Amino acid sequence: MHRLTHILVLAVAMAIGVSTAAKAHPHIWAEARLEVGVSPEREVKWLRHVWRFDELFSSTVIFEFDTNRDLQLSAEELEVVASVIHESLAEFDYFQMVNRDGKRVEMLAPDHMIANFEGDHLIVAFESRPAETLTLDGKIDFGVYDPTFFTAIDFYEDEMLMVAGMPDDCRREVIRPDPFEALQQNQETLTEAFFNEPGGVDYSSIFATRLQLNCQASG
Repeated sequence: MHRLTHILVLAVAMAIGVSTAAKAHPHIWAEARLEVGVSPEREVKWLRHVWRFDELFSSTVIFEFDTNRDLQLSAEELEVVASVIHESLAEFDYFQMVNRDGKRVEMLAPDHMIANFEGDHLIVAFESRPAETLTLDGKIDFGVYDPTFFTAIDFYEDEMLMVAGMPDDCRREVIRPDPFEALQQNQETLTEAFFNEPGGVDYSSIFATRLQLNCQASG
């Protein structure tokens, strides 16, 4: 296994109960931008993601993939970076969270990823689509998070969560859960979930910043 692949998929912070979930912390940080594309028929057609990683992780990527040791990554080396990340994140649904009225929406895997550098920061971009028709009716949430807590991907400004083609009858809201309030509100659920499904509990979704669209039913 490539070292970067190991870094990206290592589940070092799997929480055991609420107290462990509170202590878990990330080792990689990224600033995110998300744009949701909506058709005139009110259907969600695509999600476009851009992640800007911290300098330490970005320097690790250069060290691992700079095969000719010129301290920069060529187009070919960046393609390898994108390919490795694409493969590594498949089992985590590419850190995407899409829920409709509280139920998970299946997303298709992106065809490919694009990796580049802006200054000292690794930039990763990709586009994904819903597996089935997703119409803007009711409440739909969009977010990005790492279920292992290893990577902190967040939106530093509300404007980084965008909607292209949003219908007039939809209301956009950016929700930023307070970690302590989220733990208190979900303590009973989290405890029950752990005993019913130990090792498979997705704690991090309750802390994730998300874009929520509330839309009137069409027709």
